[in-house]
Amino acid sequence: MTSFINKKSAVTPNQKALRRLLKNKAAVVGCLVIGIAIIVAILGYTIAPDDSPQVNEQISAVALADPGFTTTLLKIRKNANVEKRGFFKKLAFGQPNSYQLVPINRYSFRNDSILAVRYAGENPTTNKAVDGQTLGVPLTEVLYALSYDEKSIFNNDEVIFTRLSGEESKEKIAVLQQLVKEKNIVQKRFILGTDKYGRDMLSRLLLGVRISLLTGLIAVIISLTIGILLGAMAGYLGGKVDDLIMLLINTVWSIPTLLLVFAIVLALGRGVGIIFLAVGLTMWVDVARIVRGQVLAYRKVQFVEAVQVMGFSTSRILLKHIIPNILGPIMVIAAANFATAILIEAGLSYLGFGIQPPSPSWGTMLNENYGYAIGGKPFLALVPALAIMIMVLAFNLIGNGLRDALDVNQQI
Repeated sequence: MTSFINKKSAVTPNQKALRRLLKNKAAVVGCLVIGIAIIVAILGYTIAPDDSPQVNEQISAVALADPGFTTTLLKIRKNANVEKRGFFKKLAFGQPNSYQLVPINRYSFRNDSILAVRYAGENPTTNKAVDGQTLGVPLTEVLYALSYDEKSIFNNDEVIFTRLSGEESKEKIAVLQQLVKEKNIVQKRFILGTDKYGRDMLSRLLLGVRISLLTGLIAVIISLTIGILLGAMAGYLGGKVDDLIMLLINTVWSIPTLLLVFAIVLALGRGVGIIFLAVGLTMWVDVARIVRGQVLAYRKVQFVEAVQVMGFSTSRILLKHIIPNILGPIMVIAAANFATAILIEAGLSYLGFGIQPPSPSWGTMLNENYGYAIGGKPFLALVPALAIMIMVLAFNLIGNGLRDALDVNQQI
């Protein structure tokens, strides 16, 4: 019996809270969703079908393609030196495309050139691809970046050409044709279709996760920093300091959130960093009010009075003894603020005051495609809207789970 009691008493409050959180199925689902979102945000360009910077590769011929649309692309080498980025730089900023992508229906070879019939949309009656103009391109131009000063020379069954680097090369036509077949004729499937500019919707959706999570993370860090600092000072010091801080809190509280964000953005600009800052500066009030109330309650607790008698400094008392004991409510409000920040950023971008095109913000995607919701292409607006809804719901589920798990009246 004694060993059983000791075993039960060895379970810490944090372990009890974790057990209660894991028993909350909704909160666990929310954690899984956020975990997947974090992995997608980190991998970003490495898993997106379009890895160009800002996932902004536009193929106008396939604009507004339906989900699952598949086409054949001819990759024509851009006549320029394109930086080949390393893994980490590509992970952060993407890889500029070395090729121009041309949708085609069919192709054939003629001597040292490829003749490709462009894709010009689909016949609405038969749903069959419509032929466009025939494009004739030398095989060397398809495969390589060439010198502007030197022309390629066709000689029987081979071609002599000069690369952009100045190197002179000679290849047999049969070899060039085989290389084009293997490397420059590709099948591409747009799983979620394309937008009105011909950009891959799945790629933009995946990169939008990064912007949403970054907005939430930076906004929460800013709001926690300001809110904990001011709330702790107000609750612990009291008197005129408390009155002054509460006046500031009530003043900011009285201003509608979106109006305050608009004011900050209009005053400081519409850069990505400014958006993060503006969202964070509007969310610290809730944190400050909760921290102030908790500090007021703990200020008169015996262990706090004991360390005061021992002569510890105010900062040490707050940082070492009070704030660690109020992390539970802070975590709950942080989860709620994360969801709110995502909504605010999406709303700003939708209204044109947030992340600016071509950055793949979910709010920007809604702004660009909302008109198609009743125009026969509802998926263009539904996809980012559902993504916003799922992300916000996941953080709210986590917040509710933390609230229940950290309730001292709950039992294991």
